[in-house]
Amino acid sequence: MMRQYELVERVQKYKPDVNEALLNKAYVYAMQKHGMQKRASGDPYISHPLEVAAILTDMHLDEATIAVALLHDTIEDTTATRDEIDRMFGEDIGRLVEGLTKIKKLDLVSRKAKQAENLRKLLLAISDDVRVLLVKLADRLHNMRTLDHMSAEKRMRISEETMDIYAPLAGRMGMQDMREELEELAFRHINPEAYKTVSKRLADLSERNADLVHKIEMELTELFSANGLQKAVVKGRQKKAYSVFKKMQSKSLSFEQLSDVYGFRVVVDQIPDCYKALGIVHTRWRVVPGRFKDYISTPKQNEYQSIHTTIVGPARQRIELQIRTHRMHEIAEYGIAAHTLYKDGTILQGVEGVNQQSNAYSWLRLTIESLAEGDNPEEFLEHTKLELFQDQVFCFTPKGKLIALPRGATPIDFAYAVHTNVGDTCVGAKINGRIMPLVTRLANGDEVEIIRSGVQVPPAAWEEIVVTGKARSAIRRATRLAIRKQYSGLGHRILERTFERAGKVFSRDIMKPALHRLGHKEVEDAIAAVGRGELSSLDALKAVYPDYQDERVTVKHSNEEGWFNVRSAQGMMFKIPEGQKPRITEAVLEEEGHHQPFRGLASDIEVRFSPSGAVPGDRIVGIHDGKRTITIYPIQSPSLSKFDEEPERWIDIRWDLDEANKTRFMVRIHVNAINEPGALATVAQAIGTADGNIRTLSMVRVAQDFTEMEIDLEVWDLRQLSHILAQLKELQSISTVKRVFD
Repeated sequence: MMRQYELVERVQKYKPDVNEALLNKAYVYAMQKHGMQKRASGDPYISHPLEVAAILTDMHLDEATIAVALLHDTIEDTTATRDEIDRMFGEDIGRLVEGLTKIKKLDLVSRKAKQAENLRKLLLAISDDVRVLLVKLADRLHNMRTLDHMSAEKRMRISEETMDIYAPLAGRMGMQDMREELEELAFRHINPEAYKTVSKRLADLSERNADLVHKIEMELTELFSANGLQKAVVKGRQKKAYSVFKKMQSKSLSFEQLSDVYGFRVVVDQIPDCYKALGIVHTRWRVVPGRFKDYISTPKQNEYQSIHTTIVGPARQRIELQIRTHRMHEIAEYGIAAHTLYKDGTILQGVEGVNQQSNAYSWLRLTIESLAEGDNPEEFLEHTKLELFQDQVFCFTPKGKLIALPRGATPIDFAYAVHTNVGDTCVGAKINGRIMPLVTRLANGDEVEIIRSGVQVPPAAWEEIVVTGKARSAIRRATRLAIRKQYSGLGHRILERTFERAGKVFSRDIMKPALHRLGHKEVEDAIAAVGRGELSSLDALKAVYPDYQDERVTVKHSNEEGWFNVRSAQGMMFKIPEGQKPRITEAVLEEEGHHQPFRGLASDIEVRFSPSGAVPGDRIVGIHDGKRTITIYPIQSPSLSKFDEEPERWIDIRWDLDEANKTRFMVRIHVNAINEPGALATVAQAIGTADGNIRTLSMVRVAQDFTEMEIDLEVWDLRQLSHILAQLKELQSISTVKRVFD
C-alpha cells in the first residue's frame, strides 16, 4: 500500500511546488475515517482511494484533485459529512466529494428510465466540474482491476456498465489508454471464453515474433535518423485482445486473416516533422491503399491528432503507424486531463482548468444541453449512448464549416447537426454539388448543402434513417408536435360545436381560467386532450360554465320532406329545416328499444364503418355525408386527411358498450408469412384460439419464400385484437403482422 510520503513524491515529480499540507491532511483524514474497513478482497479499504489517487498522479493532475480522490468515499462509506469536509478542506473540495457521492451508486444496466436518470446525474456532475469525471474514471479503473473478488452477477453487471458507459466516455474525452484498459478488463468478464481464446492466440503470435517488434523499431529509428529526424521516438506494441476481437467481429475475419496486429507510434518534435516522417516511410515502403488518415489537419472531435498510415514493412509484415508530436501524444494518452492549466502556474479550478474551446468538453456541454430539451429518459439514454459509441466522418458546409458526424450519417443528420430548424425544414441535399437522396451515407470530406422548405414537417420515418441522437430526438419531438397539432385541430372543432349547441362562443382565452379544473397547464394541451378523447367536450364546457344545464335532445326524421322532428329531454316536439344541422349531444339516444353502440349519435342515422373497420377501444370520429349517413373512422386512419378542409362534417363520437356486449366488430390486419406448408393453418389456429373469427381472407404470393395475407377479423374489442396480434407475432412462420388503416 502506498505510503503518505510516496504520494507526495509522485506529485512533486511533475509539480515541485505541491501543497504538501493538503495532501498530508487528506491522507490522514481518509485513513482515520475508513479505519478498519475492508474491501471484498480482504485488503484495507483505504487501499482503494490511494490507488485511485495514484492513477490520477499518472495523469499529472493537481493536488486538489488528488485530495478529492483520497476523500471520494468518505461521505458515502464513513461518518464524514459535507460540512466537516468543507471546514477542513474548503468548499471546492467538499462540493466535488459530494458530487461523487451522489453518483456513487449508479446502476446503469437496470431499467432504462433509472439508467437515464443516473446517467443524467453523472453528466450534470461532470459539467459542473470536469474533475468529477477524472476521479470517477480513475475510481472505475481501479474497481475493474480488482473485480475478481466480486460475485459472478456483480462482475457481469459492473463490466457491462463499464463497456456501455465509462469506456466510451473516456474515449470521447480523449483518454484512449484508459478506454483501452477499461474495455480489456470488461471484455474479460463479459465474454471470458472469447477473451481467453484471443489472448492465447496473441500470446502464441508474440512468442513466434519475439524479435519482430524490436527489429522494426530499430529499422524505423535508423531510417528516421539517417534522414534528419534524430529525435524521433519509435515505440511498437501488439494490439489488445478486445481490439482484435472487435475487428474480427466487425469485419467478419478469422484471426489468421488479421494483417495489422502490430501498431507503432512515431513521436517527433514539431508538426512539420510529422509530414517529413510520413514522406520518409512512404518513400521506403509500399502504402496499403485506403489506410491513410490525416487527423492533424482534421482533428477528431475529442481533439485527437495523429497521422495514421499502414505500410507493408520489413519482413513483408503489415504495419500500422501513428505519427504525432509529443504534445499530441500527451493529449492522446490523457485527453481532457492534458488541458489542465496548473502547469503554467494556475491551479485547476472547476471547468476553468480545462481549455474552454476543447472539442471534447464542447461535446460534453452539448450533451448536457440536450437534458433541457424535454426528451423522455429512454430517449436521452439512447441519444447519449449513440453519441458515445459512434466513430466519425468529417463533412463541410458550403461555407467551409467542419461538421463531425458518426460514421453512417446521412444528410438529415448533417442538417440537424447544423441546427434543429435546418433539420426540420430539410427537403433535399446536394452532396459535392449533386442532388442526392437523403438516405445517402456521407463520406469523409463531403461538402453538403441542405435544401429547405418552410412548409416541411419531418416525416416520422426519418427516425429509422438517421444515426445521431440529436436528429432522432428532434424528429420524435416534431412528430409529437405534429400529432398534437392534429388532435388540437380536431379538439378545437369539437369544442366549437359543443359550445355552439349550448348557445356559447368558444375561444382559447375562455379556457384559461378553467385549466386547473381540467387538469392541464396549457390551453393547447386541453384542446388536444378533447381531440384524443381523453377529455369530454361537455366536461370542458361545464368547467368553463359551471352553471350550465345540459338539455338532451333526440333527433327523429319526419315523413314530411325537408324537415326534422326534434324532441327535447322534457318531451316537447318542434321542427327545424333539414338545411340546419340537427343538434348532436353527448347523450346516448334510443329509439323503440334499439340502441346505437355510440355516444353522440342519433339512433335513426345510418352508420357505416371505414373499409378497414374500427373496434371498441379505438379513438373514433364520424364523417357526415351531408344527409343521413355517418362513416366511422379510427383516428389513425390516413383517409381522414381528405376531410381536413371540411370541419363541419366531423362528428364527435365515442363507443358506448357495457361489459356484457355480445357484438363483434370487424378489423383488417396484414400478415407476411413464410411460404411453407401449414402456415395458413397455424395463423387460423392462433386466431381461433384467441376467440377471433375470420370473416374474409385473401392471399398473394409476393416472393418465392413469402406470402402476404389480408385478413378481415371479427373481434370483441381492442384488447382482444392486441392479444391476437401478439400471438401471431410469436409464430415462427410469421415475418410481420400489423393492423391496416385505410
